[in-house]
This record gives sequence, structure tokens and C-alpha cells, in this order.
Amino acid sequence: MTEGLLILDKPAWISSAQAVDRIKRLLPRGSKVGHAGTLDPFATGVLVLLLGRATRHCQRIMDMPKTYEARIRLGATTATDDIESPEQPWQPPPAPPSRQQIEQAAQSFVGWIQQRPPVYSAIKISGRRACDRARRGAIVQLEPRPVRIYSIDVLDYAWPDLNLRIECGRGTYIRALARDLGEKLNVGGYLTALRRTRIGPFDVQQAVPLESLTSQNIERYIHAAEW
Repeated sequence: MTEGLLILDKPAWISSAQAVDRIKRLLPRGSKVGHAGTLDPFATGVLVLLLGRATRHCQRIMDMPKTYEARIRLGATTATDDIESPEQPWQPPPAPPSRQQIEQAAQSFVGWIQQRPPVYSAIKISGRRACDRARRGAIVQLEPRPVRIYSIDVLDYAWPDLNLRIECGRGTYIRALARDLGEKLNVGGYLTALRRTRIGPFDVQQAVPLESLTSQNIERYIHAAEW
């Protein structure tokens, strides 16, 4: 039985579950494959896949700190807090904040915070996903949850686009952080790009692009579940 860890560089516009399915098709029939930490379909980067008996390490890996590079569009919002729904300009049109104002606002989110998950999320309410309820027009209210953000660094800023590096703990929604930072600045904001560059010791430089894998070469990229 194939077992170990496969550090995948997930491409945009496939779900984490679809990535798992594509890997299963490259492995012997009946191979067990799971993943440690979902990435939204439009997001790219590190997706740790666990094969065979390595799936027992799933919770341990999900609890590890994660690092993201995020691009946020300020001055507007969307219903989904990302690019998957139409942009709604902030009214009245805001004055662009300075880099110093952004850095100060960002630091207010570092530490343990109460974060309200996006309405369009997979969190279940009475057995049904919040996003499914929202798409059917239901009013969805999600309670804030404690999450930990270790650091936020401004990488680049040219109004209205802001690039951040974020290190955070399990359960953090970067979409929600984009939304909340925009609200804190009183300009609105939503996520336009997201790349996960690290989970614990697993760095994107170790990751193999999904499109590079074949049934003939996949074994060489599977690592022993020891670190």
C-alpha cells in the first residue's frame, strides 16, 4: 500500500477535494488519500496530502501554523469576501489610507482574536453548509470564533491593492481578515488572490505542481511521514 506525505502545489480553480481525487487516479486502486487543511478553489499553494496510514497525522498537521501571501482589494466589498461574487464599491468613495495606517490597523488583528467566518463557508448550520443556505437566499448568521494570528506584514501597497504575508493558526479565514481589515480602515476590502506558502515545516519550495504528476513519477514525490 502506498503511504506517506505528498506536498502538493495546488493550482487555482480546483477544490482541495478535486485535487485529492486527481491524485487517487494516479495511485493503485483502493489507495487511501486525505488532505490536511482545505484551500478555497481560487487559492493556490501548499496542500499536504496524506496517503495510507499517514492519514493518522491529519489533525497534527492541521494544528500547525500556516503562512499565506494574500492580495486584498481595498475600496470595495463582495458578498463572498473574495473574487467569486460581484464587486460592490464602498460608499461614499473612500480616501486611500496611508501605508502607516494600514500597518497599524493590521497589527490590531495580531494575537488571539474573535473572527466571524464568511457567510459563504462550509461551516454547517443544522446539518447544512452555510454557503448552501446563503445561495438559496437564507439569512445566515455565524458566531465569531477564536483564532490566532501570529504576524501580519505588509509586502506591497499601491491603492487599491494591498499585499500581505500572514502567519496564522488553524481555522483562520483570510477572506474574513480581508473583510475585517477593510472595515477597520473604513474603506471596505475583499480577497483577490491567496497563496499558502507554508504549513509547519512544509514549504511551497518542497511542493510539486499537480500538473507535473503522473502515475509513473508520483512515487518519487511521496515522503515518509516523519519530521
